[in-house]
Amino acid sequence: MSNTIAERLRARAEQLGLNARELAEQARVNRSFVYDIMRGRSERPNLEKLDKVAAIIKVDRNWLLHGKGVVEGDEPVMDEEADSFVAIPSVEVTASMGGGKLVADEVENGEPYHFKSSWITHRLRANPANLRIMHVEGDSMMPTLHDGDVVLVDLGRALPTPPGIFVLFDGMGLVAKRLEHIPNSDPPQVRIISDNTFYSPYERTAEEIKIIGRIRWFGREI
Repeated sequence: MSNTIAERLRARAEQLGLNARELAEQARVNRSFVYDIMRGRSERPNLEKLDKVAAIIKVDRNWLLHGKGVVEGDEPVMDEEADSFVAIPSVEVTASMGGGKLVADEVENGEPYHFKSSWITHRLRANPANLRIMHVEGDSMMPTLHDGDVVLVDLGRALPTPPGIFVLFDGMGLVAKRLEHIPNSDPPQVRIISDNTFYSPYERTAEEIKIIGRIRWFGREI
């Protein structure tokens, strides 16, 4: 079986109607332990904790690790890699498109969004473990982004080259803005730009900001 431990755990949990939070609670392990496996962050998990998870979903530990072993009842159906979906967590972070605001540490917030693995790998060329779903608010990135839009942020891309739209901490709060590096600036500086011309561009040194990640996709309700 060519599937990964992440895919097997997700498929079995879905088959049994369990989400990551419920599985962690029933197995009496930290939520992060289950989340990390499901996101592909942990390919060598703690075996004692994995035994507890395996017991709840009624499979052998070796089935989770290697795809070989006893599964109570029918094995879950897992799609081929090209057609499989990966869950991207929605986090409790709001990027303001106006003045910005401080946010708490990353916290799971609602159901994850699912994207095709092949799209993430071949089109975005991203690692699913680096992706997060966030929400934006305000009007400074109109007409590109609207208040309430959902954005897919790649935490693995935190350099403003090439220019693009990023989520960043600009010294005042977390914002979604267009960034471009200012050539030959010393110390290095970036220009922070709103697509809405009502808002003026401003500049910050690289040390004054923290780029969270590049926005790769957005969606909105109509």
